Amino acid sequence: MTFSSPYDHGFARVAAITIPSHPGQPDRNVPEIAEAARKAARQGACVAVFPEMSISGYTLDDLVFSERLLASVEKGIELLAKETSDCAQLIVVGAPLRIAGQIYNCAVFLARGRVVALTPKVFLSSAAYEKRYFTSGSHLAADACWDATQIPGASEAPIGNGTITVEDVPGLAVGAEVGCEGAAAYSLALPLALQGASIIVNPAAYPATLEGGEQQKLLAEATSRRGICAYLHAGAGNGESSSDAAWEGRTFIFQNGSKLAETEPFPSETQIALADIDLALLANRRRRESGFTEAKARQSGKTWEVRIRLGVGVAGAATAFDPWENYLHSGQVEGEEGGVELIPRPVRFPFLPTDQEGIDRACRQAFQIQVYGLQKRLQAVGNPKMVLGVSGGLDSTQAILVCTQVAARLGLEKSQILAYTLPGFATSAGTKSHAFRLCESLGIKCEEIDIRPAARQMLADMDHPFAQGAAQYDVAFENVQAGLRADYLFRIANHQGGLVIGTGDLSEAALGWCTYGVGDHMSHYSVNPGIPKTMLQYMIRWVCRQNLFGEACTQVLQEILAQEISPELIPGGGEKLQSTQDTIGPYELHEFFLFHLLSGRDPRDIAYLAYQAWADKQKGMWPADLPESDRHEYDLKTILRWLREFLHRFFTSQFKRTCVPGGPGITDGFGLSPRGDFRMPSDISGRIWIHQVDELISALQDEK
Repeated sequence: MTFSSPYDHGFARVAAITIPSHPGQPDRNVPEIAEAARKAARQGACVAVFPEMSISGYTLDDLVFSERLLASVEKGIELLAKETSDCAQLIVVGAPLRIAGQIYNCAVFLARGRVVALTPKVFLSSAAYEKRYFTSGSHLAADACWDATQIPGASEAPIGNGTITVEDVPGLAVGAEVGCEGAAAYSLALPLALQGASIIVNPAAYPATLEGGEQQKLLAEATSRRGICAYLHAGAGNGESSSDAAWEGRTFIFQNGSKLAETEPFPSETQIALADIDLALLANRRRRESGFTEAKARQSGKTWEVRIRLGVGVAGAATAFDPWENYLHSGQVEGEEGGVELIPRPVRFPFLPTDQEGIDRACRQAFQIQVYGLQKRLQAVGNPKMVLGVSGGLDSTQAILVCTQVAARLGLEKSQILAYTLPGFATSAGTKSHAFRLCESLGIKCEEIDIRPAARQMLADMDHPFAQGAAQYDVAFENVQAGLRADYLFRIANHQGGLVIGTGDLSEAALGWCTYGVGDHMSHYSVNPGIPKTMLQYMIRWVCRQNLFGEACTQVLQEILAQEISPELIPGGGEKLQSTQDTIGPYELHEFFLFHLLSGRDPRDIAYLAYQAWADKQKGMWPADLPESDRHEYDLKTILRWLREFLHRFFTSQFKRTCVPGGPGITDGFGLSPRGDFRMPSDISGRIWIHQVDELISALQDEK
């Protein structure tokens, strides 16, 4: 069982390409375009977009009116169609064309040796004097045609704004806006997206200006997010006339608001930005976004649609549709299971940005959300005391930091925070020390209530074997301790006039790693329910970097980060803590699985993405502040093992998620609150999801 192709998992590889331009010389531009298109095809790209007027060059001025030039452009398109006829690829180039007696600045779509559609520019640039040379595409009649019968497909190709649907790549539909239309007051891209285009291409020519390139990227980012689509920009660059402007030759690719690829500006040679577009993710998000559906319903009229097949597996094609064999032999490193690497590689921690600045921003915003949520709840009920258990672990550490900040915001005395450590049979001296030292560093009094006498009495009343000296550490043994801790906190809250502040996090909710009705499951208000376990670690690292609560607190926080994640319910040997991840698997994998399951992915595709992300720790980006010792890798067997465990726990634990206390969500669309994020019957079966993983495990075993 190999994951050989991104196309098998809902992806399509695309390319945004800039070439050295030769203005007024289509006979020199076309061979370079053809060579670059074929190179991108060999690397697996099924869509390639080139700059505005790339056939002729953009900086022509009045030479655009030359019959000699316009005839050469048509000859160049004819040659390009012929030279790329064996490429299973949709190629988009820019060209000035004679249509219905006028000249139009067009995006030309070619596939398998034929012109399949034309999109003329509608919003012409005043700054570039385009209205002097071109007619707006808005003036073309609906039945207009390009009278270039010598070019295959030209006279039948529809003209205007529409989409090209590629039938043999599920979910792939392409529309275009030309050049500065990407910055127009009225978007042409969004109507195309609403009518089904999953990819918008922008063959462009922008002169270089201060911050101009960044503005283009911001527009592309916003368009791809609003349209829930991918956006490919290819800009004219090296070789264009510098009489009155310089040309950056910038290319970039965005998907749903995130940048996937970019090339450096001012290149001296051909540059190709490659990226794998997650068509399955885009389709799922469109189904979930009610606003997208409503906007689609309000669309008036319908543009044309061309349906083509690029030729999956066409016999004898020099460049096959999915040419991974050739690609691997041309320098691509083959993975352990024979797969081709996604571009870019899936991020290992999908709930967080990948860059340090983005991580810091996300941590700050998440902390602010937590603080606001608890502050609002306290104000609503008269600012009662905050009661919480402090174990010295990650969750309760973050909770008491939030409580401390809320007290400062509301001008409350630290005595309003009632912190308790409640040691049980497996509480280590280290974690108990951390709890006391953390509270001390924050100026909060921490009291100790030893729950062991009460637990022994309860176990004896239950006639549990532990009461007779047996080392039976079963679920009942663990939950007696978890339940007693909750009992004490709730009764203290009753006695002292306070609210119990919950500490359970998103990862524990997904896995059901909490005791129903007590412990991390239940409270009066919870501050961590929208935050994955690994994000809590990053948030505490952020607090340390900012030194928000002073040096003494930072020192304790760093020690807490370094310790094992443990429920501390089962006695171990020596100082070895009971390990949560030894039992249920790595949180970092489970959070990866959760993110992609909530994105609508099949288990097979989740396994593929996880393997791409985690198979080799030497590849891909790691957060800068993640210690080297915490940078892990997992083989496919391990990934499948824990994916099966995750799915079993996720589906069987829904009953716990249907009745949880209030608490602020953090991520958009990836929470588990039954009131607004994720709804599922408590008695639903996860059989068909788990069965697919079992099939993968069986196939892997057969290969071995």
